[in-house]
Amino acid sequence: MMDGPLRHRGSALHHGGSPVHHHRDSPLLDRTVVVTGAARGLGAALAHECARRGARLALLGHEKPRLDALAAALPVPALAFDVDVTDLTALDAAAGEVRARLGRPSAVVANAGIAAAGPFADTDPATWRRVIDVNLTGSAHTARAFLPDLIETAGYYLQVASLASLGAVPMMSAYCASKAGVEAFAHALRAEVAHHGVAVGIAYVNWTDTDMIRDGERYAALRELRVRMPGPAGRVDPVEVAAARLTRAAERRCTAVYVPGWLRLAQVTRAALPPVVLRTTRHALPEPDARQDLHATGPLGAGGRADSVTARPEP
Repeated sequence: MMDGPLRHRGSALHHGGSPVHHHRDSPLLDRTVVVTGAARGLGAALAHECARRGARLALLGHEKPRLDALAAALPVPALAFDVDVTDLTALDAAAGEVRARLGRPSAVVANAGIAAAGPFADTDPATWRRVIDVNLTGSAHTARAFLPDLIETAGYYLQVASLASLGAVPMMSAYCASKAGVEAFAHALRAEVAHHGVAVGIAYVNWTDTDMIRDGERYAALRELRVRMPGPAGRVDPVEVAAARLTRAAERRCTAVYVPGWLRLAQVTRAALPPVVLRTTRHALPEPDARQDLHATGPLGAGGRADSVTARPEP
């Protein structure tokens, strides 16, 4: 194991699980794929999907025991790293070890993200800033650490964004700002690296059945905002469906992927979304059940709480 910040954080190489029949025609076969936020939710599901296609996995995130268990369960070589994506030094060290032990990555999925909800005026400024730091700065740090490898492999960088990138909603100001930011960052990065043969994609993901979303359902105000969204926009989809779509996007080096597919319509009509959101929330938020818990939630889900425990103090 290499020296540096990862020595005390730890990494482990596993090649466990039962043998499986890989997708022998997958472009990911025998390639190295990096997934951040891999301990649970969409990140863990992505790891399983990529492993089914025969990719070697570098799993980055908090909750080291969960990362180790995931790496051990995959039927491919997998490295597990306890890394904070806002720590560029740790990411650089992880990139070096991935390069040395698994080979240069051909695909990097910037999936790590946290959320906190509540009225902007009541949200702790440090919590608000942390959401921005993890989701936006963490994505940029991830790209910076692995970009030399992607240039060498003419690889693919997939930025996980959100419906919130297309249309902001109340009670989620930091999350929406960060997801709008990662969309803009990915567009800018794509234009900068295209001449190197590196492709950059954006994944627009709607409500997905993760710990973060389930935790948000405990709050009447957040639940009302979701269920009152028009048409299928308020539906929660299985995480496995999203993971399969994103993995196919990585195989095809897609510029954009929408989960579910109808979300592409929101891209076309995004200028009309703010008035729709305003009209919906004017009715939803003042209702008694919603008013009772119109307060800041703090980090949502087990992943968000794990980040708050391991986050470095503000300078």
